[in-house]
Amino acid sequence: MISKFFSTSKPIHLVLVSLYILVVYVFVKLTPFPDTMNIESFAIDVLMFGVIFFSISVLAFFVTKNTLTQRNSFKILFYVLLLAMLPMAFENNNILLANLFVILALRRIFSLRSHQNVKKKLFDAAFWITIAALFYFWAILFLAIIFAALLLFSNDEIKNWIIPFIGFFCVMMLVFCYVILTSGDLSDALVIIEPLNFDFSAYNDISFVTGITILLSLGLWATFFYIKGISDKPKQFRSSHLLVLYTTALAAVIIIITPDKNGSEFIFLATPLAIIMTNFIEGLSERWFSEIFIWLLILTPIAKLFI
Repeated sequence: MISKFFSTSKPIHLVLVSLYILVVYVFVKLTPFPDTMNIESFAIDVLMFGVIFFSISVLAFFVTKNTLTQRNSFKILFYVLLLAMLPMAFENNNILLANLFVILALRRIFSLRSHQNVKKKLFDAAFWITIAALFYFWAILFLAIIFAALLLFSNDEIKNWIIPFIGFFCVMMLVFCYVILTSGDLSDALVIIEPLNFDFSAYNDISFVTGITILLSLGLWATFFYIKGISDKPKQFRSSHLLVLYTTALAAVIIIITPDKNGSEFIFLATPLAIIMTNFIEGLSERWFSEIFIWLLILTPIAKLFI
């Protein structure tokens, strides 16, 4: 049974989920089979898979380190299964990079609970999120998570509220210097800013709707029980779990307002939903329901191939 197999944390689990997402990634890249292949495009594809693998590893590390779940491998299983439901993200290198930088930022943000090296963590988090915004502009909204963390972790030192802005402006200064050296026109730096878009007609495609409906349905179901269970968590971890919910909400806002709605934007939900779904599975006493839940996530990407 899959739920029993992943109920522990072993290196073999990371190997298996990595192989699974590699198969999906290769299938997406080779469908339809390209007429020509060159070393440059192959190298980029290998690099991007490295980005995906690194994001899995960072997720596993910071979730375990901050006790957001129990010691098992459900978190990486759900993360990979959610990615497999979003094959369009594999065609967007920018969003894969942005997602990795957001995860690197979340690693620093959630570790603020320890109240150690706070200033460095705040700078790093703002730095990584701003870098992410260079690849996917609306990832900039995740800066709000930093200030939510300061509130939740009762950090009222004034200097700490200023540091995220320093991290942001450090990246922007580097961007402006690059623009000046290459084009000499500072207005060129503004091209990364994207407009709001509330047109959801792109979601009418049946193959797209099927996967996203399953993702959102299972995600909302798990989130409902996650919210109910926060009060039962140890007091020192409740703020961290609230932060997971805020991250989910911001990811949803990005999906709603992003101008280029092609499905890849749902990738920002993968990290918080992986944590939420893991907590949901951990709280289930009926193993058969866990199996159904997991198999739905496994079979949905396969079913999409025939729709």
